Amino acid sequence: MIEEIIKDAQSRMNKTLENLATALKKVRTGRAHPSLLEGIRVDYYGNPTPLNQLANISVEDGRTLMVTPWERDMVLPIERAIMTSDLGLNPATAGTVIRLPMPALTQETRKDMVKTVKSEGEHTKVALRNIRREANTKCKDLLKEKAISEDDERRAEDRIQKLTDQSISKVEEQLTAKEAELMVV
Repeated sequence: MIEEIIKDAQSRMNKTLENLATALKKVRTGRAHPSLLEGIRVDYYGNPTPLNQLANISVEDGRTLMVTPWERDMVLPIERAIMTSDLGLNPATAGTVIRLPMPALTQETRKDMVKTVKSEGEHTKVALRNIRREANTKCKDLLKEKAISEDDERRAEDRIQKLTDQSISKVEEQLTAKEAELMVV
């Protein structure tokens, strides 16, 4: 029973770390990367469809993304979806190709993005602590039901704490790497 609780906590913590990694990918660093456009949905005949299912997204040079729709009619809806996204990109259309130049980041913009990254990291840490609390509560419930001994409960809580500490250190590593990436001029 304790193993199930610990495995469940570990898988939930891993999913939380994956969500953080996905969120950090979406933070713009001044370099062009196709993952920046992952969250954009385009109205495709009444259905919100991910952009990468409607067009080829590639990096033209270090600071420009190139979006090539598979259907000529989708150029305007894709352009509109990019403009209404919160990425702050201004598409430049040339025929059926949409180019997205990445504006250079100012020092102030970089600091704002670092604040956003830290905030995201703090939310992740809170989520990890909530997972720890829920796992510890399940262990305490087993103790109340006399399904495990006090020593087993204490050992389980120690293992859960170690898992939490490891996960939080991974969050710190990701945040430090992203901050360094953002502050490179």
